[in-house]
Amino acid sequence: MDPAQALVEAVRGVRPEEAPGRLCAVAVELLPVAGASVSLRSAGLPVLVGASDDTAAGLAEMEATLGEGPCACAAETTAAVLAGDLAAGPDRWRWPVYAQQATGAGVRAAYSLPLGDSAVCVGTFDLYGTDPGELTGPDLHTARLLAGALTTALTSLPRGEEETGRPDGRWLGGLTAGHSEIQQAVGMVMAQLGTDADEALARLRGHAFAHGRTVLEAAHDVVARRKRFHGERG
Repeated sequence: MDPAQALVEAVRGVRPEEAPGRLCAVAVELLPVAGASVSLRSAGLPVLVGASDDTAAGLAEMEATLGEGPCACAAETTAAVLAGDLAAGPDRWRWPVYAQQATGAGVRAAYSLPLGDSAVCVGTFDLYGTDPGELTGPDLHTARLLAGALTTALTSLPRGEEETGRPDGRWLGGLTAGHSEIQQAVGMVMAQLGTDADEALARLRGHAFAHGRTVLEAAHDVVARRKRFHGERG
């Protein structure tokens, strides 16, 4: 199917909150990848809003916990990041912990495209492959088309209550509810340690990784007062 036509068909008649997931599913059909996800960027954190499957969603959450990887790099540079082999060569050492975790999950290649423009990155479109290889030529062009469609979906779809009929006034609120809990947890860790937000987030991420949990799960514990940070690491 023509990529442009596939994009039109993917979002025809769907609710706004379904669009990111649908476009991720189309990416897997059109590109030589095994999974795809899309995340918004807010206060330095990627917020997952859609994925083609549980594995892709898990990889996105893992990168949010680690704070390193192609998604973070693409958001910082506002340029595409194409890691063709996470098990060998420079990509293996570029993000050593991410590469180890990703390859352990069966992922050998990762590609991340920023959503937005050269001045502002609103999120990232992340693709995963089980085999090593580059994303070039027509495939990269298709990926950029998908990224453009996702940017439009995330910035132009209805948000007001008069358009959605939802009292919260923003359809993205339901998709990104976990982000506010992470921010709340970061504030609590700041107060507990007397440190700044960057250090508090780093400590929260470190605790999550050390205990085999996501940063959102760690935030749950802090907000519920099951975990309190003291001077010791973790």
